[in-house]
Amino acid sequence: MKKWMLSAIVYLGIVIVGYFTYEAIFMEDKSVDTHGTSVDETEEKSENHTSHSSAENAHEHGEQANSESAVNVTVKEENKTIVLNLEDHSGNPVTDLEINHEKRLHLIVVDDHLDQYFHLHPEETAPGQFEIASPLEEGTYKAFVDIKPKNLDYEVQPIPVTVGKPNTDDHSHGSLEVDQQLEKTIDGNKVTMSTTPLFVDEPVTLTFDVHGAKLEPYLGALGHVVILDELGEEYLHVHPLEEENPVFETQFSQSGIYKIWAEFQENGKVTVYPFVVEVK
Repeated sequence: MKKWMLSAIVYLGIVIVGYFTYEAIFMEDKSVDTHGTSVDETEEKSENHTSHSSAENAHEHGEQANSESAVNVTVKEENKTIVLNLEDHSGNPVTDLEINHEKRLHLIVVDDHLDQYFHLHPEETAPGQFEIASPLEEGTYKAFVDIKPKNLDYEVQPIPVTVGKPNTDDHSHGSLEVDQQLEKTIDGNKVTMSTTPLFVDEPVTLTFDVHGAKLEPYLGALGHVVILDELGEEYLHVHPLEEENPVFETQFSQSGIYKIWAEFQENGKVTVYPFVVEVK
């Protein structure tokens, strides 16, 4: 009997020692594994968050990059012909252009002093190539190619054009003089322009009084207005707000002096009326 009781006590002791030994070893391992999993999940979440943020930043950067022009435009004058070429960044001709006011391409050319102004419409002579007879005399000019390529970002930028071998000594820009009276008479036709206050980043309305002249639709509109800052860098092309009245609305992003060319057609003839204003 005593021998049996002694054996039972020894057996019980072995079981108890074994239980605590098992708990000490395996529960510690389990604790380590659980902590390790938590760290891995945290790192994985952190990596995923970092990747997501990087992807968002890359996407935002991509949007900013796409805001730049995806079309390379060259303009040159040779043999009394103005030649334009439109290519994408891979060197392929850009041919898919939207019709914009009855034309696929509008070419605005001004001289460096903003004295001369031309609104031209070259015709496509080859894929991505446009040509027109040149009205330009010897001198230095800036060209603005106004197009709407399909599925490609594009922003109109000034393109220097040199005709002949002009005297580079006479290349300085004179400041434009602001018109004290916004009224012009050209070929016997008088046009008066009135404006709402000319302030930066605020809508500005330009209203033209043609003094009874019967305007005709020109390029799908009652008139066209092109605006440049005095350095010929900021380009605006504005169309009428209404079909029957020569009222235009635009907005200026910077203060300074601007030249406005208003184009109206009467009796089949287009006349350009220039105005110089100051935006504050």
